Order: sequence, then structure tokens, then C-alpha cells
Amino acid sequence: MTELYWYDTAGIPLLALLQLLPLLGAALVWRLAERPWAGALGRGVVLAELGFALFLLRVLDQASPALQLAEFVDLPGVLDYHAAADGLTVLFVLLSALLTLLVSLYSMVRGLPDTTRLLAVVLAVEGVLMSLLCTVNLLWFTLASAVEVALIGYLLWRWATTPEKELALARFYQFQGTGLLLLLAGALIIGWAHADATQGMWSFDLLDLSRGQVAGPLATVVFFLLFYGLAIRTPLFPMHGWLPIVAHHGNVAVAPAFLLGVKVGIYGLARFVFPIVPEAVQEWHQFAAAFAAVGVFYAAFLAFVQTNLRRMMAFAVVSHTSLVVVGLFALHPLGFQGAMLLAVNFGLATTAMLFMVGFVYRRTCTTNLARLGGLFDRIPFIGIAFLVGGFAIVGMPGTPGFDAVHLLMEASIEKFGALPTVAAALGNVMAAGFLLYAFQRAFLAAPAGGPVIAVERGLNMEHLVAGCVLAVLLVTGFYLEPWLKLVEVPLTDLAARFGHIVHP
Repeated sequence: MTELYWYDTAGIPLLALLQLLPLLGAALVWRLAERPWAGALGRGVVLAELGFALFLLRVLDQASPALQLAEFVDLPGVLDYHAAADGLTVLFVLLSALLTLLVSLYSMVRGLPDTTRLLAVVLAVEGVLMSLLCTVNLLWFTLASAVEVALIGYLLWRWATTPEKELALARFYQFQGTGLLLLLAGALIIGWAHADATQGMWSFDLLDLSRGQVAGPLATVVFFLLFYGLAIRTPLFPMHGWLPIVAHHGNVAVAPAFLLGVKVGIYGLARFVFPIVPEAVQEWHQFAAAFAAVGVFYAAFLAFVQTNLRRMMAFAVVSHTSLVVVGLFALHPLGFQGAMLLAVNFGLATTAMLFMVGFVYRRTCTTNLARLGGLFDRIPFIGIAFLVGGFAIVGMPGTPGFDAVHLLMEASIEKFGALPTVAAALGNVMAAGFLLYAFQRAFLAAPAGGPVIAVERGLNMEHLVAGCVLAVLLVTGFYLEPWLKLVEVPLTDLAARFGHIVHP
């Protein structure tokens, strides 16, 4: 891996700005929360952050395999600040900035209490997310993940919608704390191995760790610690036990949008795990893919039997994320591209559906499918947005998931054969079934337990939010080529570590 520093390609330390601007905005909005214009200030920061993310896309040289816009500050100990970006970084930075904008709009419409301080916490989450996406230091990534989990835990506690929020928060911290400990243990072991190989020079820098000093049984230990630590966050079967409870008893959309929309676990696997221990990944990739394939069917089956829309969405996320992991562990350039784009597609589509569920909950104070029904007559545009989000998740034409799934399946056929790939595809068909059932039950059918709940019609701001997510999904789906080009070079370079040489 090589680097180009920020002053070679841009006139400003852009990655530092992406990290510091939301944190500064969060502090100001929190401090000035009582002022009537504090919310407008926060939303201005959100828009500025999206502008910087788009500028990052503009200045990045997509044909270069080097990490670009690199920034380095020598700090005491092993926590040297080292940030850099490639096409993969830019893709997830754009996703994070866009989701934050959508969350800020949703929080205005949803009518949550203390909206200004909610916006401050959202900005803080965005700043920490930018830090863990831009860093090339594994320990920094781990610690930033811990801060992000703490902030999202606060969102779940402060803005939860059910009396059983304590149960949801306890389960969230139990699982996420375990995942962070596994991630930290893996990072410390590989840092120690680097020190052992370099006469005591500890480092957690990706450029140092990817030089292959860790091999054999120790590499396997590091792989499983990092893999399981990130699998809990993803979440991947069977480390998904926190999600149904958090989805049912936690915040309807704001916290889940960050937890599930920005696929930090998938990004961490591609950014750190695969380059650092490629031999162990190669040795155990079939094991990981098998777990993921089981998860596709297991979670899809459980989604079918749910009576609560929020729990059904949770199992839908587990099922579809498992499909992403199958593509990732095909260790093929097409599989990498398909998995990354599918992860972004799922992030957008899941966020769209969560927002629409939040709008339904605002009117009905329930997500129990037996009590819902007939909503399409009153809120048709919200129903359409929910349906299109479901279509995007199952990879229907016109959505980003369509081409992504085909790339993923092509790589899976080459690596694992036709039978396992067809089986995974059937799991995706099951997903289409339960998502369509949820739409039919909530929006079209009459309630099973009584008369239709009287609900107000859609608001203009709700239509704006629904229209924004629809526009993003459809525009990205019909114009996927720029995003394929964005990630092609870094993911082709990653695939070369597993013997896939793509000639121009």
C-alpha cells in the first residue's frame, strides 16, 4: 500500500474537517439547545458535512490504487492519528453523510421530544462515524467504535418508545460490549505480534500490519477475534441476538438508522481484516460463508413468523446481511464489489423502511401487525416508500440491489458452485415473500383484531422524507456505474491478495 498526502491532492485537510465539523456542531447545538435557531444551525452543519463528502468524491483520483488525502499526527503512545481515503472510504462516507441528513429531516417530522439535543447527539455520532471510516489505525477504529456504541446507546435510552427500554439497552450493551472486547483483543494481539517481529515497535497502522508479519495459528486467532467482534455489530447469525429486542423496545428509527444503515461491520472486514490476515481469511472463508448461508434461511424463517413489524424488520436485516457476507467471503473482485454495493443498498433501503415504520407508529402507537391494516387509503405515499424499500432489499430491477446481487451471485457460483448459490438466492426469494406480506398486512388488509385505526393523512414533511429516500434509491439503482467505478480499484487490489489478478 502507498499513500498520497492531502497537500498533494487537495488544498485542505479534508478528512480532518469531515471528522471535526460534526463534533464541533454537536457541541454548539447542545450548548445552545434553548435557542430557537439551534436546530437550524445543526441542520446547516449536516448540509455542510454532506458538501464536504461530495467534495471528497470530486478530488479523489479513482484510478489510483493508493490511499489518498493522507493525514498523520504523531501522538503519544500507539494512538497516532493516521487517516486516508480510497474509493471504499468515500462510498461509506457519502452514505453516512446522506443518512445523517435523512435522520435530521426525520427527527423534525417524527416529533420526538427535545429534538434539538437529539440533533446534537446525531451530529456527534456522525463525527465519530467519520473518524472510524477515515482512520487506517486499527486501534483508533476500535476505540471510535466504542464511542459510537456509547452514543447510540444514549439515543436508545433517551429516545426509546416503549417502557421496556432498560431491557433493550442492557441486551445492546451486553452484545456490543462483547464485540468490542473481541475487537480490542484481536487488535492488541496483532499489535504485539508486530512488535515481536520489529524489535519492540508497536503499531496498529494498516500499512504496517498488512505486510504479513502474522501467519499460522496466531493469524487464525486474530481472524476469529476480529471477525466475531465485527459480526456482532453487522449483525451476523448467530451473533444477532441483540437486534430483535433493540428493534422492538428501542428507538424506532434514529438509532437503528446508524446501527444498520452504515454497515460498519462489513466495512471493517474489508478495510482491516482481509488485508491484515489474508492467509487466515483464505483458510476459513468457507466456514464464514457457511454460517452466513445458514443465517439467510434461519433469519428469513423467523421473519415470517413475527407478529410485530419492528421484529420482522430486525430478522430481515440479519437475513440480508448474511447474503452480503456470502459475497464478501467469495474472495473474488466481483463478490467484493457486489457485497459493498449491496451493503450500501441495504443501508439505504433499511433506513427508508425504518422511517416509514416510524411514521406509522406516530399515528397508531403500535407496530403489531394484527392491529395494523388499511393504512394505504390514508398514507399511500408512505406505503409506496415502504414497498420500494422492500423491493430494494430483495434486489428488484431499478434499485441498487439488482446489479449488486448479480455480481455477488456470479462470484459465489465461481467460488462455491451453483448449488450453494441457488440456495442463497432462494433465501432472497423468501425475503421477498415476508416483506410483501408485511406490506399487504399493514397497508392493504383489514386489521385482524378489529376496525381500522383512524389515522391522519401524510404530512408534507413526511412526503419530503419519503421522496428523498425514494429518489436516492431509484437514482442510484438506474445509475450504478459511477459507484461501481468508485470501488473497483481498491477492491480489485484487495482481491489480488487472494490470487485474483484482473488485467485491464
